[in-house]
Amino acid sequence: MTETTRTDRSPWAVFLIFLRLGLTSFGGPIAHLGYFRDEFVTRRQWLTERSYADLVALCQFLPGPASSQVGIALGLSRSGYAGALAAWAGFTLPSAIALILFALGMARYGDAMPPGVLHGLKVVAVAVVAQAVWGMARNLCTDAPRITIMAAATCFVLLVPSAWGQVGVIAMAAVIGLSLFKPQPGAAHDPLPIALGRRVGLFWLALFFALLMGLPLLTAMFPIQALSMADAFYRAGSLVFGGGHVVLPLLQAEVVPSGWVGNDAFLAGYGAAQAVPGPLFTFAAFLGASMNQAPTGWLGGLICLLAIFAPSFLLVAGALPFWERLRRNTRTQAALSGINAAVVGLLLAALYQPVWTSAIHTPQDFGLALVALVALMSWKLPPWLVVMGSGVAGWLSSTVL
Repeated sequence: MTETTRTDRSPWAVFLIFLRLGLTSFGGPIAHLGYFRDEFVTRRQWLTERSYADLVALCQFLPGPASSQVGIALGLSRSGYAGALAAWAGFTLPSAIALILFALGMARYGDAMPPGVLHGLKVVAVAVVAQAVWGMARNLCTDAPRITIMAAATCFVLLVPSAWGQVGVIAMAAVIGLSLFKPQPGAAHDPLPIALGRRVGLFWLALFFALLMGLPLLTAMFPIQALSMADAFYRAGSLVFGGGHVVLPLLQAEVVPSGWVGNDAFLAGYGAAQAVPGPLFTFAAFLGASMNQAPTGWLGGLICLLAIFAPSFLLVAGALPFWERLRRNTRTQAALSGINAAVVGLLLAALYQPVWTSAIHTPQDFGLALVALVALMSWKLPPWLVVMGSGVAGWLSSTVL
């Protein structure tokens, strides 16, 4: 056992390790998983390669942000529940704080900010979502049935633009996946180094479903803004398969039609979220801080941040005791194949509405989005640099043209 593995079992040590990752992990969830593998499998040897692959498979199976869930599970394996909280806080707080500060700056100095800068952030969101659609489609829509599910999901959610319409698409895709796909049984693996009893797992799963079903009822009984925000963001964190970018349509359906956040601010914040490290779900902190109704600012950001990540804690702790049996179930894998194809369709619909329709109005907008897409996909520039460049280009375009 190395010196590193002897000294990093305290929650504080776990927090510091993940804080460094939270400050430096640019590039989205796939890149985050690569950073985690290098840190915890290769360097620190917290778990084996097979165990890490198994943990990633579990977190991709669950709804919510896969990279954050892997971090929570790693913290849980090192230092129990305190370690899980420490890992989440270290990885999440840097980007959450940065986005809340950006929201407060927009609220206070928005009129002084050149309008072209905000428009540039909206345009770069087109490139970021297009890159995500392309990458996910190549991996998850590999044959005609999956492509068909993707296209049907896109059309359905454009015709039924609501959060529950998206949930219905996911449910239908799971049923279709069960009937269409016949996965092979999984290969041998190493057991995960996390010991949780099934009774404990059932408790966390029961709490997850109790909140999912109970928060809407409480909101109907007590129409308090803070409770409504917690309900909306908890539901978004509970029902999103595919990670960060896929939460965009759910959040947009919750906060823009209700008037909580304006569409321009929503897309500007989404663009800014690409320029910070850490999980994209911290976009919730920006939205909470940008609310047009109290609570807003720091309190609103904290409420939305905790609400959207709460399902991740409950699902990871609840699913781990049952994963060994569940991962070998081919019916589960078949349903997940259909779900994965559908979430690509959800993201494709979001690329059109609201991202494209709100940002691309002129040939110059299209050109800037195309350059940003090439910079991300072909030049492999870091997202934060592309976001900053698009903001500058938007400002220059507004002053010159």
